Amino acid sequence: MIIYSSSALEFRQRVDSNLLTISIEEAFFEKMGMRPSRGEIRAWNNSMQFMERVIRNSEVSDDCGIMIEYNIPTTSKRVDFIVTGRDESGNSNFVIVELKQWDSAKSTNRDDVVIAQVGGREREVTHPSYQAWSYRQHLEDMNEAIQKNHLQSYSCAYLHNYRTRQPDPLQHQQYQSAIAKAPLFLSEDRVKLQEFLYKHIGKGDGINLLYLIENGKIRPSKKLIEHVNGLFKGNSEFTLLDEQKVAYESILSEAKELTNKKTIIVKGGPGTGKSVISMNALGDLLKKKLNVKFVAPNASFRTAMVETLIKQQAKDKTRARVLFSGSGQFYNSPANFFDVLIVDEAHRLKGKGAYMYQGINQVEDIIKASKVNVFFIDDNQRIRPDDIGSVEEIKRIATINHSEILEYTLSAQFRCAGAEGFLNWIDHIFQIRETANFDGWDQDVFRFKLVEDPNDVYKLIKEKVNEGYKARMLAGYAWKWTDAKEGNPNGEVGDVTIPEYNFEMPWNGRALSTWAIDERGIEQVGCVHTSQGLEFDFVGVIIGNDLKYDPQSKHIYADFDEYKDKQGKKGLKNNNEQLTKLIKNIYKILMSRGMKGCFVYCCNPELRNYIVGQLGRLSLLEN
Repeated sequence: MIIYSSSALEFRQRVDSNLLTISIEEAFFEKMGMRPSRGEIRAWNNSMQFMERVIRNSEVSDDCGIMIEYNIPTTSKRVDFIVTGRDESGNSNFVIVELKQWDSAKSTNRDDVVIAQVGGREREVTHPSYQAWSYRQHLEDMNEAIQKNHLQSYSCAYLHNYRTRQPDPLQHQQYQSAIAKAPLFLSEDRVKLQEFLYKHIGKGDGINLLYLIENGKIRPSKKLIEHVNGLFKGNSEFTLLDEQKVAYESILSEAKELTNKKTIIVKGGPGTGKSVISMNALGDLLKKKLNVKFVAPNASFRTAMVETLIKQQAKDKTRARVLFSGSGQFYNSPANFFDVLIVDEAHRLKGKGAYMYQGINQVEDIIKASKVNVFFIDDNQRIRPDDIGSVEEIKRIATINHSEILEYTLSAQFRCAGAEGFLNWIDHIFQIRETANFDGWDQDVFRFKLVEDPNDVYKLIKEKVNEGYKARMLAGYAWKWTDAKEGNPNGEVGDVTIPEYNFEMPWNGRALSTWAIDERGIEQVGCVHTSQGLEFDFVGVIIGNDLKYDPQSKHIYADFDEYKDKQGKKGLKNNNEQLTKLIKNIYKILMSRGMKGCFVYCCNPELRNYIVGQLGRLSLLEN
């Protein structure tokens, strides 16, 4: 969707008349249904003055096309500025220009990541050249009109307020690959930008190209299909086994015809392979040239999935990422825009009022926006009051939208080394549900140990990492998470403390999005929000004082004051039963992240003694 478009001549005239920002603002309200922010209006007033001078002085033809605020289909991202036209050889081209008002920036030690003032404070953001190139790559991969009409695309970044430093942080060596794909033009480079635009689109005849780009069907290109298919080949993390294969084939069969709206619900607990099935379904539906997207509410899980998929081709991350998204962007999607939406961890879908979500109900958004929607779900993994994803809610919304409901259940456990008895035991001791099978498991295939010192948990996990296993420290949200503004942007503050044992570790860093697979992650503690949906060989879990045991009533209960997740306990001060249920779910999730073993320290002495007693009955207590 284009917010504003015109010829180069009209663009110049509207800037001269001080009417351009008003025109963009009116078009924004008409197409987006809301008013732009003051920051956006200021950016248009500032940046468009500079771009008008560039367009005028570049002497490109009057009938070049201008697009402002182009909303990239299937995403919530908007391209600042696009110019269309032909070059001297008659090729139809378009150029993406990413505009920044920055006057300073800082480099980081990571590829394509810089630090800049955004929203009134310093934030880690992508390098402008990388951002411009990634938008171009997305359009090439997903817009059929660009593919069919052989449109050539180019991209660049223009920082009109930024003067070159010596040495310049935006031009450090780690950014040169991105700059090669999308040139970086700074304040003193206006003439170079003018020459760049004239070279690629200067001969005009670009108005029709605006129409082609805006109305191109959204479907994967052949190159993208080949790329993603290559990522799956030989990737053992996504090999289907037994019952997983059956569920996967059922999904492909049901999604074959797109004439009738369908809602597919796949239920399964920890370790049943929901994510393996969903990723394989993504790959094969993509091969069928369907407009498909993988939706994951949990950002850390989403990042880890992408990183696992692309680990053999780490330099080409963007092409895989276009197929992944969060769950909050579909509230304004056209009806049935997507052929298939695959939702993993659907129990984490949100309702009205959730952080940064502008819609009413994410389940409804997804069902409305797609012809076929597949929800992978476990009702026992809801961990916050605003988690509205449930089998019951999905069925309710599907019925309202006349979507045929198909339901499948996964029961085979592939996590915990086949130790289904361990997961049943967790259900039993935490009083989550009645189970007839809680009489133990084989410690040779799955190791569980309750330790008396939290430092020993860390030692055990560190040993496993040194032995070549994937292992991480995890904890319940029973400690404050110091804000980035207070000097804790990336795990600098040791928030998880147990003073009587001189134990102190930081929560996983906000900037370390790959905590689960980054080698630095071993020195930080993950929470449920950064580990849900993921799996490791071994996990070390600290059960905080947010969960306690009453020896008199013989019941486990939540301590509202000790639970530090403000959103997780919102509205539950007088509903301890519901809060207890959510916190029990959290600890089950944490303890079931390990496939080979789990080591636990328990802060509450009564709860620890209770677990000791339960282990004693199974003759599994280690000295």
